[in-house]
Amino acid sequence: MAAIISRSTTSPSVSASSVSASSAVPSASTILTSVKSTKDSDPPTVRFTNTQDLFDIINSTTGDFLTVTNVSPNQFTEIERERDIGRRNGQKKRYRKFRFRRYNANSQILIITITTAVHEALHLGLYMRYYAQLARNGTEESWKDIGTETFRQQGHPAGDGGEGDSTGGPWPERGRAGNWPTLVIESGYSEILPELQKDMRWWFQESNHQVKIVILAKFDDQQHHILLEKWEEEISSPQGAITRSRAAARSQNGVLNPVKRQSITITRDETTNPVSYNVTRGALVLGFRLLFLRDPGPQEGDFVLSIQSLQLYAEKVWAQLPRSD
Repeated sequence: MAAIISRSTTSPSVSASSVSASSAVPSASTILTSVKSTKDSDPPTVRFTNTQDLFDIINSTTGDFLTVTNVSPNQFTEIERERDIGRRNGQKKRYRKFRFRRYNANSQILIITITTAVHEALHLGLYMRYYAQLARNGTEESWKDIGTETFRQQGHPAGDGGEGDSTGGPWPERGRAGNWPTLVIESGYSEILPELQKDMRWWFQESNHQVKIVILAKFDDQQHHILLEKWEEEISSPQGAITRSRAAARSQNGVLNPVKRQSITITRDETTNPVSYNVTRGALVLGFRLLFLRDPGPQEGDFVLSIQSLQLYAEKVWAQLPRSD
């Protein structure tokens, strides 16, 4: 189903599936009663006019994902500044928290993540379970929680940018401001899986491969499951004939490409009493070397989120769903 942008009673509704025509994209100055997004549909899309109206639209969006067009680099900087000022000083009007999923200066498209209860439970539930293992192993002082810092494309400080849902890296190796994380967790409720996978590729590419692990957590309400994907990179050797142009594009030993190392599905079974959660394809494993950029020492090793831990995680995610009654 298409996402529907509901206007006031004097204006017709606009389908987000029609936004390919520029005239069909509502502007951020349009007074909206609500911006609705059905799960796994095209995200609602609006055209930017000014920061204040954009914040009002974010307030009325029901999903966790919003696309904003016609955002120049200077306007992106303005949006970021006004958001951060509001965080520090508070606002006369209460605005919802949001993050910049991705910004592309060439296309002038800004994708915004809105912090709904389900969205936050999806990524924080995984990250906090990982961090709890750090604490149990006594290695939390060697880890920096980077959080939702805005990361910029290298060599392009005023252009492309993005913020992760949960991020972190080793201390002190990634301890300075602006250092890229080794671990990124991105979640999605109304955001479709292909968009999440674009986020994954962005992190690897724009960090110049300093990001080592990207975990995607996608909630599918219709299928009653959570999909977890763990992505890493590996060197892929060139295939086929090596032309001069291909040789220039690839190093002699190949290039780094994203590889899906794990795909785990957690399904809710409401036929049991109590409700149960079935985990397919085992526990989620995070490699120590990729996280900490060194070999594990004594009493150190990979971090394993067990099947039981993932079942408890899923239970808490489902508890955040809005009630239908």
